[in-house]
Amino acid sequence: MRSVTVAQQLVDILRQAGVERIYGVVGDSLNSVVDAVRRTDGIEWVHVRNEEAAALAAAAEAQLTGRLAVCAGSCGPGNTHLIQGLYDAQRSGAPVLALASHIPSRQIGTGFFQETHPERLFTECSDYCEMIGTPEQMPRVARIAVQRALGNSAVSVLVIPGDVAHAEATRPTGTSDLVTERGRVVPPQAQVVALAEKLNAARKVMLFAGAGVRDAHAEVMALAEKTAAPVGHSLRGKEWIQFDNPYDVGMSGLLGYGACYEAMHDADLVVLLGTDFPYNDFLPQARTVQIDHEVGHLGRRTVLELGVHGDVRETLRAVLPLVEVKGDRAYLDRLLRKHAKSLETVVEAYTRNVERHVPIHPEYVASVLDELAADDAVFTVDTGMSNVWAARYVTPNGRRRVIGSFLHGTMANALPHAIGAQFAYPGRQVISMSGDGGLGMLMGELLTVKLHDLPVKTIVFNNSSLGMVKLEMLVEGLPEYETDHGPVDYAAIARGAGIEAIRIERPEDVVAGLKQALAYDGPVLVDVVTDPNALSIPPHITAAQVKGFAFAAGRTVLDGGVGRMLDLARANLRNIPRP
Repeated sequence: MRSVTVAQQLVDILRQAGVERIYGVVGDSLNSVVDAVRRTDGIEWVHVRNEEAAALAAAAEAQLTGRLAVCAGSCGPGNTHLIQGLYDAQRSGAPVLALASHIPSRQIGTGFFQETHPERLFTECSDYCEMIGTPEQMPRVARIAVQRALGNSAVSVLVIPGDVAHAEATRPTGTSDLVTERGRVVPPQAQVVALAEKLNAARKVMLFAGAGVRDAHAEVMALAEKTAAPVGHSLRGKEWIQFDNPYDVGMSGLLGYGACYEAMHDADLVVLLGTDFPYNDFLPQARTVQIDHEVGHLGRRTVLELGVHGDVRETLRAVLPLVEVKGDRAYLDRLLRKHAKSLETVVEAYTRNVERHVPIHPEYVASVLDELAADDAVFTVDTGMSNVWAARYVTPNGRRRVIGSFLHGTMANALPHAIGAQFAYPGRQVISMSGDGGLGMLMGELLTVKLHDLPVKTIVFNNSSLGMVKLEMLVEGLPEYETDHGPVDYAAIARGAGIEAIRIERPEDVVAGLKQALAYDGPVLVDVVTDPNALSIPPHITAAQVKGFAFAAGRTVLDGGVGRMLDLARANLRNIPRP
């Protein structure tokens, strides 16, 4: 009978937690863990080309499933590569466990080859970070790490020297129940009453929804109906609240569009629903109440008239019976008209000569992709202009998912996120909306897609430019510098990796090319050559920023979003009573 190693104990605990895979790059200090995976049924090692991609893939899997996802890096450079993805996971609230293997325990503190101090390094991007220095700490410390990640929807890091992982276990592994479902925070009754009083006293109420409204769509709609309130959203809230929403006025923030900003600043009372919206300059900094299940989030972005500690759904269910119906819809109707008009203003820029415009309008590509994608597609989007096109053109319906590095903002996240998403949901359509800058940074992960034959559809918005950086320079009134680079044929690179590829250079080929890609049974990359001059401005800019944009004369500068969101806005106008 073989002896049980510390590494085997760890893998057994992961299986007890329902973990089916570990993303990583094999290395000598991880050999015992990799071998334990080989010998254990129900779990596999997913080989990637960079540990950063391993952490991003785990972050996407955890966000989509709510289950624990695991990544690993060998000692020194192997685990330091994890850090971007772990920051992304921690800020996104993804339950991820990272295994950071370490140099031999007897060499720690000697300046040994590849020595780092991962137990210090990962502290800022994790909720729990501890080193297992002796076999006696197992399996207890591993279970603590797993439970902290699941319970707090956060990152846990286990640092394990290679020799300790290889050592014989001294304690039985056993079994222990893991709590995977979190309880709901019910607000104190006094806060519910105070919230009702605020809602009833205000003449113009505006609701601003974040990701915390995930399972509270019906309750938010009921509150909007009672209070005649326009409903705006953050980027992370979009997929949960914009669909079937007759009160929609768009999105606020740097990627925003529509009448959300105006609605928020014209309101007598703004209600922040489950959002930790970071851009405080877009908030009115007055007349605001906030509902959040994380008490530490209350008031950290804006001053509050009232903070309510509670789950959004439970809070709204408690307060709705106390809320009086507002008969005056003038404020809501005005904002619905404003929202529709703001979207219509860009239709001309979006549609004029679109079939003849070369290079291709990227917003046209995003709109066609939105129309052709499956109703339950998972979109992963790169930071930068791809984020803009996804925010403005991907239409939510309650079944689609949109994953991005929305809080950490790292480049190159889309393709690794797509890898994790496809492993999590092998039967669903997964679409990576990749910028050429992001894809170029972690292009080796195309080899990961091919190795595992993942049917990821990688759509490259290839404008030979760092478009968002260019936009930032223009806003500041600076001449663009070092934002452009030479053209690259990413389709040829994908073919060289053994991936089916399509290159689109003319707008009349967009529909057929995307249809072909989405129907293909296997991985495919679509390289779309898009206009580098297609930029977008926020819904509200200062006088200084306007001056900066003056230097952008001749560029295609859009200030809104179209596609099916315009159809929704027009449909919502039908809800306005006729005189």
